[in-house]
Amino acid sequence: MLERRQFPRNRVYYGGMVAFNARNSTLDCVVRNFSQRGAKIEFENSAIVPDRVDFEVARRGLSCPARLVWRDQNAAGLMFSEEREMGDVVSLDWARKLRTSERANRPLKSRLDQILSEH
Repeated sequence: MLERRQFPRNRVYYGGMVAFNARNSTLDCVVRNFSQRGAKIEFENSAIVPDRVDFEVARRGLSCPARLVWRDQNAAGLMFSEEREMGDVVSLDWARKLRTSERANRPLKSRLDQILSEH
């Protein structure tokens, strides 16, 4: 088989996750190979996953947008989005802290709006 990838992929066995639907839907996956430009993932029922997802690998501290370039019943090939530069990767820990902060700020913002509307 002719290898068309610019960056060879290394065989790995990582736990990963794809998120979609504004990160409201998530699906755990197994990362089988990995490079700086893409990955092969395995999971149940790839038909439910849209073409564009957020991809996370906690072990590598990676969280980035990705596009499915192929899929079969239980696997898919991801290509990390072109607009993503390797230095611009947001660590999974920071993404989780941001989401937690946003959740904590919602009731405070609501209370502030309520106080301002009373005066």
